[in-house]
Amino acid sequence: MAWRDRFPGHIFSTRGWGLLGAGAIFLLAAQIMGRRDLLALAVLLLILPLLSLAGTRVLKPRFRVYREFSPSPVETSARATVRLAVARSGPGAGHAIMEEHLPARFGESPVFHFPARTAAGGTSRYEYHLRSTKRGQFRIGPVTAEFSDPFGLSVHRHAIDDGDLLTVTPAAVELPATGLAGARGHDGVTATRVRANPSDDDVMTREYRHGDPMRRVHWAATARHGALMVRQEESVTTPEATIILDQRLSAYPHGVLGHGGFSAAGRSHSGHPGGGDGSSHELLTCDAFEWAVTAAMSIGAHLADRNYSLRFLDSAGAPAFRQSPSAPDPEAEEYTGASGLQSIAESLAAIQLSGPHHTHLHRNRAHGPRPLPGGIPGQEAARTGEPSGSVPQAFGDALLDKLSAHRLRGPILAVLGSLTPAEARALSPAAAFGANAFALLVTDQSDDSGEVSGALEALRLGGWRAVAVSARTSLPDAWAAFDQTDPAMATAADVRRGAGGRP
Repeated sequence: MAWRDRFPGHIFSTRGWGLLGAGAIFLLAAQIMGRRDLLALAVLLLILPLLSLAGTRVLKPRFRVYREFSPSPVETSARATVRLAVARSGPGAGHAIMEEHLPARFGESPVFHFPARTAAGGTSRYEYHLRSTKRGQFRIGPVTAEFSDPFGLSVHRHAIDDGDLLTVTPAAVELPATGLAGARGHDGVTATRVRANPSDDDVMTREYRHGDPMRRVHWAATARHGALMVRQEESVTTPEATIILDQRLSAYPHGVLGHGGFSAAGRSHSGHPGGGDGSSHELLTCDAFEWAVTAAMSIGAHLADRNYSLRFLDSAGAPAFRQSPSAPDPEAEEYTGASGLQSIAESLAAIQLSGPHHTHLHRNRAHGPRPLPGGIPGQEAARTGEPSGSVPQAFGDALLDKLSAHRLRGPILAVLGSLTPAEARALSPAAAFGANAFALLVTDQSDDSGEVSGALEALRLGGWRAVAVSARTSLPDAWAAFDQTDPAMATAADVRRGAGGRP
C-alpha cells in the first residue's frame, strides 16, 4: 500500500474524484449555457468532497496501539511473533484499513481491517510473524490507519503510533566439549588457592585441631607462631573467563559493508522515519566481524553453561559493549548466570566496528580497502562514536592492567581481526595473566602469509594458543583446533603462568 502515498488517489476516493470531475463539467456547462441551476449544482458537487476532506483531517479518529514481541529479543533466523492490540481512544465509528510498516528485509508489510471480526471490548487483536537472518535493532511500525468520511468521498491515512524496536541477537553456535577451560575442577569450579596464585607464605592457616592430618601442617607458620599450624581447607569459587572482542575497523580491512541495523536516531539518511530498510543507518560491519561476533556469543554461552562468570573487554581494555546502542548497560564488564548471558546477547545485537580505518599498503595491495558506507570524510568518526585524535591504544597498558587485576582467575579468550606482528607482540604478554590463553585471528589472508604467520608466532611465543581462521571457517572446527596445538607448547605456557597445566 505504500506506493499509493505518491498518488492523488490517496486524498479522495474514486467517488470523490468522480464528484469533483462532475462538478467541473457542470461548472463549465453553466458558464457556456448561462444556467444558474447548473452553477448551483456544480458548486454543490465541488464543495462536498472538499468538506469531506477537511472533516477527515480535523476530526480524524484516534487509536491506541499495543505491540508485543515474543520472544523478545529474538535470535537470528528464529521466528518472532508480533502481537498487536488496536483500540479506538476517541469518539468516532466506521471502518479503517491499517498497515504495519516493516523494514524491507522482513518482506511485505501486513495489512488488516479495523475493527477485526473477533474484536472484543472495543479492542482488535492481530498477530503475524517475522524472521531476520541478520542481527541488529529494527523499527517495527508505525501502524498507519486509512479511513474515510461517512460518504466515502475522501481518504486519509496517518500514523497512529511510533513503532517499537525489535532486537535481533546473534545465535550461539553449539561448541564441542574440549579441554579449553583450563585450571578448573571436574565440578566446574576452581580452587581459591589456584585462582589467586598465592605463595606458600600467603596460604591461610589456623591452629592445629585434633584429627587434622599431618600432611596439612604448615611448618613455616608453625615456626612463626610457636604453635602447630595447619593449612585451611581450600574454598572454591566460580571461575572467570575474560573474552576480548576486537572491534577495530582497522583490524577488518576487507569487505567493510553495512546491513540493516537501527540506531537511536530513528530516522534514515533521507529524513523519513524508517526509510529504506527501516533503519537510521547500516551497521558498520563485514563478514569477518560477523563471524567474530558469533564466536564471542558462542564462546560466552559455552562457558556460561559450565558455570563461568564472564568479562568482556575490547582491545583497549574498556568495556566491550560501551559503544553498542543495544547494550542494556554499556559500562558493564562482568556477566554471570542466565541474565548475564542474555545481556551479552542484547549487547552484541547492534555492536559494530569503530575507530579509524587505517590499513597497511602491503596488506591491501591486491584488493584495496573498500570505501565505507557514505564515503564522506569526517563522517566516520561521528558514526563510530570515536572523537578524532582520541582513539585509545589497542593492546596497551590499560588492557594489561585490567587482565592483571584478575590474574589467573580463568582463561583468556581473544577474538581478533587481522593483527600485524607489532600488534601481536603487544598483546603477547597478556597470556601470563590467564590460566590459559586462546586467540582466534579472523583474517582473509592465508596462514602462511608473512603477516599472519608473524602474528601467530609472536602470540605463541608469549604463551597463547593461537589459530587463524576465515569467515568461512566452521566455528566448531575452529574451537576444536585449539586442542590440536602442540601439547608441549601448551604445557610449557601453563607452567610459565603458574597454572600447572590442564587437569
